[in-house]
Amino acid sequence: MPKDLSQDELAATLSRIAAALERLAPAPLPPADLGSAAAFIWNAPARRLEPVAKVNRVDMSLLRGIDQTRDILIDNTRRFAAGLPANNALLWGARGMGKSSLVKAAHHLVNEETGNRLKLVEIHREDIESLPQLMTLIRARRDLSFIVFCDDLSFDANDTSYKSLKAALEGGIEGRPQNMIFYATSNRRHLLPRDMMENERSTAINPSEAVQEKVSLSDRFGLWLGFHNCSQDEFFEMIEGYARHFKLGIKPEEMRAQAVEWATTRGSRSGRVAWQFVQDLAGRLGVKIEG
Repeated sequence: MPKDLSQDELAATLSRIAAALERLAPAPLPPADLGSAAAFIWNAPARRLEPVAKVNRVDMSLLRGIDQTRDILIDNTRRFAAGLPANNALLWGARGMGKSSLVKAAHHLVNEETGNRLKLVEIHREDIESLPQLMTLIRARRDLSFIVFCDDLSFDANDTSYKSLKAALEGGIEGRPQNMIFYATSNRRHLLPRDMMENERSTAINPSEAVQEKVSLSDRFGLWLGFHNCSQDEFFEMIEGYARHFKLGIKPEEMRAQAVEWATTRGSRSGRVAWQFVQDLAGRLGVKIEG
């Protein structure tokens, strides 16, 4: 039987174990240099902002058919970057109509105006529960302003992480940092599927309270910017704007005829479908484009 260890021997043994564990553990990553990039991705497990070398975005001039929502979001972003009151924004509605493209374009435009002091931080939907940790990091950098952006935000049945988002945006003792604003895109106006809300009405003891608990999440967004399916004229305007920008040598009548056929095979017209058509057209014409 081994003899009982003295307190000094036990302390020495524990110190050796701790030292061995430290050697096995990976070295902590240095904090990100926030001046190195205009945009970052939130790495929730590492509690770290990862710089994005090149943001996948389109020029603001190429976003067509969304003039009013474009102007509202740019104005809101400019006021926020200037330290003035501004609202969280929810961009909701039809797929492929430029919701996320508008957020990235608005950030780029205003960031250029402010001398790279406005940072865009993308947080993935599954990392929403780590938003308080991201807010702590942002709060410590009052010399910079941050747009925290979540693309395709929505919640399904039995998903309670929406409560974390509600508390982070408006609740809690500290509240949202003054140098942070939250932009999200979603196909759903209330971020929740209709059948989920109807199920709450049918099964809850107090149906109205149960539904209001979930609908109140979207109330945390002061701006609701709706995106709707585009008309054929708007679809043509998008395509012609791309064609001029990338100098595609094709007659407008021929391009429109091909665009109609393309949209018909896809069963829809949208900014995304227009961009996909332009990519196909440029490839057939032998023109290199970036986007």
